[in-house]
Amino acid sequence: MEEFLRVGVITSTHGLRGEVKVFPTTDDVKRFKSLKRAVIDTGAGLLPVEISQVRFFKNLAILKFKDLDSINDVEPYRKRDLLVKREDAVPLGPDEHFIADLIGLSVVTDAGEEFGTVRDILQTGANDVYVIDGRDGKEYLFPSIRECILDVNLEKGQVTVHVMDGLLDL
Repeated sequence: MEEFLRVGVITSTHGLRGEVKVFPTTDDVKRFKSLKRAVIDTGAGLLPVEISQVRFFKNLAILKFKDLDSINDVEPYRKRDLLVKREDAVPLGPDEHFIADLIGLSVVTDAGEEFGTVRDILQTGANDVYVIDGRDGKEYLFPSIRECILDVNLEKGQVTVHVMDGLLDL
């Protein structure tokens, strides 16, 4: 399991006093209100930061980091991931999983046949969609609904799916 989870991407600087605009990659932009610590993936390593101020503009969070007080201090972090330690992440509800934990899991059908591997999770308005690379080399999209995704077992590294009628038709 990943030690760090991405909660956003620093898109640009904001003003001259060291604020940054963050595009959230979490379901709820308001989660930044309670976030006190984070880590910037600088590309050359991880930089721990303390968040001293949060405000919102449209679909973005505008963050101010302690001790980064000018545009020159934050400019190098444009287009960099903002991460949190797993223990600082928002607690999950029942039957919820972090996307990072699902990618790479093997997929088997309810008939016990190996089907493929989870490559990505698409977040749509209605429900998430599992992007699965099939063993036949094709890409399949499985909606994250109870009738289709039967079980996610992180310990076994496996997702059990039910192939609904018409799901594999192109």
